[in-house]
Amino acid sequence: MTKADLVAKVANKAGMTKANAESALNAFIDSVEEVLSSNGKLTLTGFGTFEVQERQERTGRNPRTGEEIKIPASKVVKFRPGKLLKDAVN
Repeated sequence: MTKADLVAKVANKAGMTKANAESALNAFIDSVEEVLSSNGKLTLTGFGTFEVQERQERTGRNPRTGEEIKIPASKVVKFRPGKLLKDAVN
């Protein structure tokens, strides 16, 4: 599913125009980004938890040459689904 498909589905379910649905979806995405960059954790009860975690610097291998390379430390976003989402999928 693409973002356009999601916008159409939200617009249909909420009874709003696609433009309003896209605006709402963009506002939601921006809000999630802001919360994760400042707070590091966002919990949507029943849906799941988004959390920023630190990845340590590590050594990897270039698959083409076999040469060892250093992979720098970084931050990644992890998602843990909530019970209601797990139940809906299963």
